[in-house]
Amino acid sequence: MEEWLYWSLRHLSLGLGVMYSLERPVQGRSSCSKDRLGRKRRTVVSSLTEDEELTEILKSYSSNKVTTTKYSFLSFIPKNLFEQLHRFANIYFIFLAALNFVPVVNAFQPEISIIPILLVLAVTAVKDLWEDYRKHKSDKFINGLVCEIYSRKQQMYVDQRWQDVHVGDFVRLSCNEIIPADMLLLYSSDPHGVCYIETANLDGETNLKQRQVVRDLPRQGSELTPENFHSRIECENPNNDLSRFRGFMEYPSKARVGLHNNNLLLRSCTIRNTETVIGIVVYAGHETKAMKNNNGPRYKRSKLERRLNVDVLWSVVLLVIMCLTAAIGHGLWLRNLKDTSFLIPDTTSPALSGFYLFWTMIIVLQVLIPISLYVSIEIVKLCQIFFIQNDVDFYNEYMDSRIQCRALNITEDLGQIQYVFSDKTGTLTENKMVFRRCTIAGVEYPHEENARRLEVYEEDEAMGCSHTLKSRASAKSLSCKSLSCNRSSVSLHTLTGHSEGEESPSPTLPRHSAFSSPMEKDIVPDPFLVQKLNCLSSPLFLLRDASMELTYIVDFFMALAICNTVVVSSPNQPRHVVLASLPGMVSRTPLKSLEDIKMLFQRFGLPRFSTLSSPHTTESPRSFTQRGSWKGEGPPSEPRADELIYEAESPDEAALVHAARAYRCTLQGRSLERLLVELPGMGSLAVRLLHILPFDSSRKRMSVVVRHPLTNQVVVYTKGADSVIMDLAESPKGAEQSDGRQGHIREQTQKHLDNYAREGLRTLCIAKKVQTSTEYEIWLKRHAFAETSIENREELLLESAQRLETNLTLLGATGIVDRLQEEVPETIEALQRAGVKVWVLTGDKQETAINIACACKLLRTTDQLLTANCDSKEACKALLLELRAEVERGEAAEGTSGFTLVVDGRTLDFALQEDLKGDFLELSRRCRAVVCCRSTPLQKSHVVQLVRDQLRVMTLAIGDGANDVSMIQVADVGIGISGQEGMQAVMSSDFAISRFKHLRKLLLVHGHWCYTRLANMILYFFYKNVMYVNLLFWYQFFCGFSGSVMTNSWVLIFFNLLFTSAPPLLYGILDKDVSADTLIKLPELYKSGQNSKAYLPSTFWLTMLDALYQSLVCFFIPYFAYAGSDADMLSFGSPINASALLIILLHQVIESRTLTWLHVLVLVGSALFYFSFTLVFSVVCVTCSPPTNPLGVDKLQMSQPLFYGVCALTTVLALLPRFLFHALRNSISPSDTLKAALMDQLNPDNYCRRMQHWNQTQAQSKARGLIINVEDLDIKIPDFILPKELKECRAATGSVLS
Repeated sequence: MEEWLYWSLRHLSLGLGVMYSLERPVQGRSSCSKDRLGRKRRTVVSSLTEDEELTEILKSYSSNKVTTTKYSFLSFIPKNLFEQLHRFANIYFIFLAALNFVPVVNAFQPEISIIPILLVLAVTAVKDLWEDYRKHKSDKFINGLVCEIYSRKQQMYVDQRWQDVHVGDFVRLSCNEIIPADMLLLYSSDPHGVCYIETANLDGETNLKQRQVVRDLPRQGSELTPENFHSRIECENPNNDLSRFRGFMEYPSKARVGLHNNNLLLRSCTIRNTETVIGIVVYAGHETKAMKNNNGPRYKRSKLERRLNVDVLWSVVLLVIMCLTAAIGHGLWLRNLKDTSFLIPDTTSPALSGFYLFWTMIIVLQVLIPISLYVSIEIVKLCQIFFIQNDVDFYNEYMDSRIQCRALNITEDLGQIQYVFSDKTGTLTENKMVFRRCTIAGVEYPHEENARRLEVYEEDEAMGCSHTLKSRASAKSLSCKSLSCNRSSVSLHTLTGHSEGEESPSPTLPRHSAFSSPMEKDIVPDPFLVQKLNCLSSPLFLLRDASMELTYIVDFFMALAICNTVVVSSPNQPRHVVLASLPGMVSRTPLKSLEDIKMLFQRFGLPRFSTLSSPHTTESPRSFTQRGSWKGEGPPSEPRADELIYEAESPDEAALVHAARAYRCTLQGRSLERLLVELPGMGSLAVRLLHILPFDSSRKRMSVVVRHPLTNQVVVYTKGADSVIMDLAESPKGAEQSDGRQGHIREQTQKHLDNYAREGLRTLCIAKKVQTSTEYEIWLKRHAFAETSIENREELLLESAQRLETNLTLLGATGIVDRLQEEVPETIEALQRAGVKVWVLTGDKQETAINIACACKLLRTTDQLLTANCDSKEACKALLLELRAEVERGEAAEGTSGFTLVVDGRTLDFALQEDLKGDFLELSRRCRAVVCCRSTPLQKSHVVQLVRDQLRVMTLAIGDGANDVSMIQVADVGIGISGQEGMQAVMSSDFAISRFKHLRKLLLVHGHWCYTRLANMILYFFYKNVMYVNLLFWYQFFCGFSGSVMTNSWVLIFFNLLFTSAPPLLYGILDKDVSADTLIKLPELYKSGQNSKAYLPSTFWLTMLDALYQSLVCFFIPYFAYAGSDADMLSFGSPINASALLIILLHQVIESRTLTWLHVLVLVGSALFYFSFTLVFSVVCVTCSPPTNPLGVDKLQMSQPLFYGVCALTTVLALLPRFLFHALRNSISPSDTLKAALMDQLNPDNYCRRMQHWNQTQAQSKARGLIINVEDLDIKIPDFILPKELKECRAATGSVLS
């Protein structure tokens, strides 16, 4: 039952295409938009209210019943028919079917003409009905789920179905229950008003999120009583922004408390690690944020589809020309006709008859427009997606995930990509952030032992030792839902040793959170830094120089430990909280007195500093570790029962918390108002948490405001990008001596940051600020106003944060290593060989971006590096022109391998402006690769849009985080990586993969196959329709352009609809020109798709000419064969239809690159179906096709040798030119795909023999290729990467290249 529940919710929120965007909600969904009653805000009160006006307001809101289906029992037929009429092709064929009921223009039986369109509409309707029925089953199950709702009559919580929940109802939920509607958290069994939720059903993230009760409500002390709730809630109208909630709650005393996203429990999330929560519903049903994001599957028009629409219009033009020709011919024929004794007397003028004949010919030649092509394309694309999703190479055993195809109609675009735009972190790299080294107060700590530890992990992974990642592998399987929530009360006292006599939970189900593999958390401390921290236990630690440096070190690790939103838990306890009754708790005997510790921190709060001690020493780093009083430097072998587990929202946070813990600055617990932190030499301290200013892309930093447990001062700890923190790091006012010290620290820290960036490390700066009580009170008033605002709340909160985060004291910086994913260099190299230009768009420092570009082979050693760093628009324009001239000189010179452009964010701002983007685009177009560093999410999307629109190329964007969403949505094809940063990118993408390396096979193999298969199938459809329609057109020249046909109407209708419909489908699904291994080894083959070689306008018109020639042969050979005989119209048409069928089927055999037993079965089956149908039809049908009588015609024809002779001669002559054309072209100028296909056919022994022969005769040749004699055919094959066996043979026989 639980699996079905999760599947249904996934189907509701993920399978239907939840699109999570960082952008503001679109107009009409924003909080300023009006609801159905015209209100700009939503008012929510208790549903128990007796106020009739408020009750009416609550009734006006949507109920919680969810309906994702399109149709009802009565509306299905009219509504589905109305939707299908939105397709122009369906309207066209319905018009022709109706036209055939008009007596003056009908061509054959009206009933027969409606069969094709009815069949197409019926197939589509059945498909839509099946999809809608599946949605109906899911809706019924979800609406029938049960939750506890407070009943006024019974004055207790009773079980009710989800669909009976309404806005204003009080809902009580227990651990592991799913939230039925968006509700405001009013009560939590946690004494500090904290609730934990898992949002996997909503955004795919499995790590826990913390939510808190509305301020002032936790002090109730007991469970919320709904009858006593008389507050009024004012909030924004329903919208689709999952990360925002604005409003306020007004108590009966008229006091207002601001509401934010941390107070809101979203529908389809799951309660974790909390026994009981109570909330009041504010949004229900389709007004919940989850349903507002339910936009259905993504739809994009592929490039091939746009080309197809153009060719359909050309077919319409061709149809009109043919009908006009017939109409004019018919009018002229009637006008010049002298003896009309065989005609029924008619007063209709020749001109009017020609007009009628025009519409008759429209009906007769309607097959020229391929009615079944669109349905066939949908079927082929579904099969292509099936093959992609079931490719075992895309399966990630570590994450237990496979590729997701979220866009159903752009598979062929994968074979035409020309530009790839990639994020760096989490896309090219692992996004497993591991603390590598740090600098504190200007002193660098290299952590050499930690570096050697990481090298050991890399070697183990390279050798296939999976034990180092065992804990991460179990992250999904052993999630938090395995914990026993009925014992969570025990965990509340874990830190203080209290127990209530209950048995402790069994430790047999250890839980591992994200970002907590041994590689990430088992950090080896730097001995030099350990020794300094050990000075806290020394009587000399209050010396001037030592104490000043220690203040920096302790504050540095304090910031790492608490400047985050990490949730703390342990393998056998849900989470650790801080008891409010112990504000200054010290669980261990401190190594020094609190007075000394206070003096230490107070000294750092004053502007009195001295110079730092030099880091040099005469003892080895290892001796410090041995002499120091440090415990447990090595990684633990097995997790202890009391080991802490950190639930972090990002790998950066987890890496820094683990680093602080390695130095015994341990985050032990978290509550709504307090943090429990253990510091070396001081024991466990309860730190009062005043505010959290979360990270955002505009500030590029996050801060926490705390009340220091020792000094009682208000302290702001900030971490963020070095480019931002270094600018905010100013000296305190009036600190004359500190100017030199802070300047020295900033200078040294900047040098270390540059070194870190050159090593490819991610850098973060750490800073602090001590506020006076007066300053804090002034800031708090403005911040409280911003928190309670509904309009412009984000802007006010941003201004408030920026006012606080000024004049920071720089503490230090960290260097975090983020390794490349496996096979990233090989993938990028293969894409570049395939003619794809790869751009990397990252927010990292320029040095880091260049280092990663070198590591992943985006930047080659032979490339010339061009950097663009400008401070003004004028300088940017001059530099772009200068770099462009340099590139042009390099292109003119010989021996230049290529250029790589590196642009920083500020320069990119200038380059994207209207008057400079042309120069920037021209420069970047000439470069092999481009790296944009320090770029914002908006800049990423603008770059992709600029290249896509201006160069008119096919673009692909790939990323793994929420900051990549806009870029992914702008590109022609968006790829999301299901990595460490949640599922926002995946939900906005067209395809989702787990590793960057999968991009190689997705494009080079499946992209190539999808494009060539679909392009060839579309051309084949046009060919067979034009070929058959021309037969009817040529007959008009011999029947006075009367609109008559030489076949019965049943065969005419079924010829394209049934007899020749299956082979093209098989052609589009299974045709394979080159094997997957060869496509991987020869990326150059991908260029044929980039250049649209399979479906060019010239290819289309050559196909039309070939169809014209074949129709002439197919018509006139039977015509001359039966000339002068007594064969009637149907007898003449019988060999024509049979020959046309054989020509069309054998034409596909010539064009197919793959012939299997399945192809033979379908081709032979189609032919047998035709002959069986016509034989049975001619035997049993007497009046099936009035006014003609087909009785016995085909039976008689198939009994005569002339019939078979005509069919054989016609088929050979019709296909001979195409066969000769292929033979000559493949002999004289074979395509790359043909050469690769021949390589597939060669076995290694045959290849070795021919290579040895070549070496003996052509050893001195300087040609850049090799000639292989295949079946007495000399074909020049370029020096591609050969299969492994052929490589070994080639190495043994020697190189043949110059």
